[in-house]
Amino acid sequence: MTTFLATIFVFGLLITSHEFGHFIMAKSAGIKVLEFSIGMGPKILGFNGVETNYTLRLLPIGGYVKMLGEEEESSDPRAFCNKGPWRRLSVIVAGAFMNFVIAILLFFIVSYNIGVYKPVISKIEPNYPAETAGLKVNDKILKVNNKDINTWNEFILFISENKEKPFNITFERQNQLYNKKITPFYNNNEKRYMIGISPTLVKGNVIESFNNGFRETFTSIKQMIAFLGGAIRGKISSADVGGPIAIVKMSGEAARSSIWSLLAFAGFLSINLGVINLIPFPALDGGWVVIILIEALTGKKIDEDKIGVINLIGFSLLITLMIFVTYKDIIKLF
Repeated sequence: MTTFLATIFVFGLLITSHEFGHFIMAKSAGIKVLEFSIGMGPKILGFNGVETNYTLRLLPIGGYVKMLGEEEESSDPRAFCNKGPWRRLSVIVAGAFMNFVIAILLFFIVSYNIGVYKPVISKIEPNYPAETAGLKVNDKILKVNNKDINTWNEFILFISENKEKPFNITFERQNQLYNKKITPFYNNNEKRYMIGISPTLVKGNVIESFNNGFRETFTSIKQMIAFLGGAIRGKISSADVGGPIAIVKMSGEAARSSIWSLLAFAGFLSINLGVINLIPFPALDGGWVVIILIEALTGKKIDEDKIGVINLIGFSLLITLMIFVTYKDIIKLF
């Protein structure tokens, strides 16, 4: 039951916030919205508004805002296709923007209630690179390779990108600055590079918590972009990619850990959803961004029928990818 409720919460929050971003921006741009749907597939329930049909559908794998003139020609001045490129662009990117806003709020809530992880050492693992280099508890990490470190996540991101390469670390100890060279160690159990230190959890005020919400969101966006870059270059194994079943499993684990773990997990997924949707691929928001930018730069509109075919092909490929990832998730269960 915990897993079920956690999954409904996570999927519901992410999908609803994303589609609401599209919806509210479309309305503000004077575009007629025909349907606002949470979920895909067969309709479970729905009701008709003044001009919009609101529906809840069976499969919690997405949602959509159906706008007049989105993939077909229309003479109606309120049609999506008849709006200027910048208005259409604002509608398209509003979904991802709302995902980032939700992530900031979730990270703020978590930070305010349980604290913020600071790059101050609270524990050192024996026989790890940090101990070998002479780092001690309460040392405050300031820089790595002369790059400022303000959050623990920034440090973790650097380690994951740096991998096994030696790096210079600058830290403060009793008001004195020190520099050491450290070579990360790959932990087979954790499946990541480490130097063997733990951060310090510090309870912050409202302003600090909001600042941390922004920092965590920005850092997580960079992490997701780095992950996608690695996947494109073939440096990420398909075993490292999770689908809907993996999300269900992790949602349950996070919920059983604490409500704060679940909220942090939802924030991270919200960022993933926002970034992935901005990938310039047909049927994704990023695909629409490319189309609109081409029209804005050339001054010529692309035929709506061609856009429909391109998006259909893209959607089919995405469904195929989702089936493959779901299959991999199922294999991992056994």
